[in-house]
Amino acid sequence: MIAIIDYGMGNLRSVSKALEYLGAPYRFCAQGKDLACAEKVILPGVGAFGDAMKELKIRGFIEPLRELVKKKTKLAGICLGLQLFFEKSEEAPGVQGLGLFKGKVQAFRSKNVKVPHMGWNDLRIRKKHPLLEGIVTGDYFYFVHSYYAKPASAAFNLAMCKYGRETFPAVVGNDHMFAAQFHPEKSQDAGLRILKNFIGW
Repeated sequence: MIAIIDYGMGNLRSVSKALEYLGAPYRFCAQGKDLACAEKVILPGVGAFGDAMKELKIRGFIEPLRELVKKKTKLAGICLGLQLFFEKSEEAPGVQGLGLFKGKVQAFRSKNVKVPHMGWNDLRIRKKHPLLEGIVTGDYFYFVHSYYAKPASAAFNLAMCKYGRETFPAVVGNDHMFAAQFHPEKSQDAGLRILKNFIGW
């Protein structure tokens, strides 16, 4: 069973509809205690870093998520979910993130592009990963964001994307965590392929 974290700020409907289309069982979890028996977890997100961390804390998700990571439960983050995996964000000074990856989240610096970065953009694959099986450099995905992650170590960068003069991590991950800055559930066939890979991971 895949647990989708419901903390009041996620794109739950589009994620759940994509899982339904792929025939995967799932359930929404509105409290951290509901994650205890989860086989896989998706942390979606739309909105602000500070507000999201506040809601995760209120609903008791922070420690259960960290415990799942210690047990190497498969965990996926989407859009804001990716940013929450990191230690802090320029969007919310003084607010501590989940800290699942070392590094920070920063705003776009380029002056020659519109922010937020909204629309379709292609990936440059850096490393192989089970969730990127069948995805190649040049495949397009749908983005909506004003901030991006800057991991302390480039070893976690699985795929990159260029917007304006900046190249940022579009996908980060390791052997049990995977996070995408884009929305796979809104990225047509390529995005569904990533979700299908997650189901079978």
